[in-house]
Amino acid sequence: MEMSADYSSRAEAATGRDAQPRNGVLTVLGLETSCDETAASVVRLHPTALGGRAEVLSSIVHSQIDDHAAYGGVVPEIAARSHVEMIDGVARRAMAEAGLDYADLDGVAATAGPGLVGGVMVGLSYGKAVSLARGLPLVAVNHLEGHAVSARLGAEVAYPFLLLLVSGGHCQLLEVRGIGDMSRIGATIDDAAGEAFDKIAKALGLGYPGGPALERLAATGDGSKIDLPRALLGRKDCDFSFSGLKTAAFRIAQTCETEQDKADLADAVQNAIARQLSDRSERALAAYAAEHPHRLFVVAGGVAANKTIRATLEATAARHGFEFLAPPMAYCTDNAAMIALAGAERLALGLTNDVDVIARPRWPLDEARALSDPSHKPGRKGAKA
Repeated sequence: MEMSADYSSRAEAATGRDAQPRNGVLTVLGLETSCDETAASVVRLHPTALGGRAEVLSSIVHSQIDDHAAYGGVVPEIAARSHVEMIDGVARRAMAEAGLDYADLDGVAATAGPGLVGGVMVGLSYGKAVSLARGLPLVAVNHLEGHAVSARLGAEVAYPFLLLLVSGGHCQLLEVRGIGDMSRIGATIDDAAGEAFDKIAKALGLGYPGGPALERLAATGDGSKIDLPRALLGRKDCDFSFSGLKTAAFRIAQTCETEQDKADLADAVQNAIARQLSDRSERALAAYAAEHPHRLFVVAGGVAANKTIRATLEATAARHGFEFLAPPMAYCTDNAAMIALAGAERLALGLTNDVDVIARPRWPLDEARALSDPSHKPGRKGAKA
């Protein structure tokens, strides 16, 4: 058995059934269990002749927020156990809402990483079971690739484009030429923007999940009263750093005496994160524009749901003559529709997996760059980005 998560070049599952799209249309069940949402979705991908339109037939998400709230963050063991309990019911609901039977599917796609590996194993194992039992091709999807294509769930988006993927665990700029063809331009050298949101929110006593709570509090604050550090100002690359901001904000949080003090800090933090995302993206936009006539800037991931950050990045894109696009709010945070779409796009190219594919806690989109020029020192789990 080859212990790898490399994609097969055959459009064929272990059971031998070829992917035969109906009238060029591919219908795929997607499964997502990489963190604290158990999700399933059925997506129909129409052929390129019809614009390559993605149609979401169902999207079910079971959130574990209540399970983890008391701990102030995700507990991996609790998350994995919840996925085991919920995955079958969530998948059945997705199929029922789509009004389809398994015989109507052309394939099944499941997140194979990166993420909390115990949870990833649950969804991937369920996908393998569906593949074997129903004779369907299996596609093991990189969770980050799901985010990369998520804007296509709300609009007909053509490749290539410049992508800012910004979430709780990742922050990177990528040139996206197509499914499975992405190059890293910049990445965080320490913490992700979403992690900074969550940790600072926890320091302010806002509970879990911290990002949305901090955004709500910031709406009543005046961040101009607080001076927070700006990272990497002298660097000429497109990398990010949020650890200094997180540390400074944590110290200020200890001195907050009133709710207004907390609101002011929340606003200052939100503006500081938006400013750094804008600054580094601006550098990438300028470089991308020098080489590409097609100018589209896509922002995806959970932090893309933050209205202040969306507005800031949209203005940044406009200054450089780029069209701006972000996924619908429902598809910014973790969901299975993006996994089903990435799976359908891979299936259309004949890229499927054998059932011995393994779950990966780390899985960079640009694996060659991650190994040759890592943003983080690779560990036993592999390169991060």
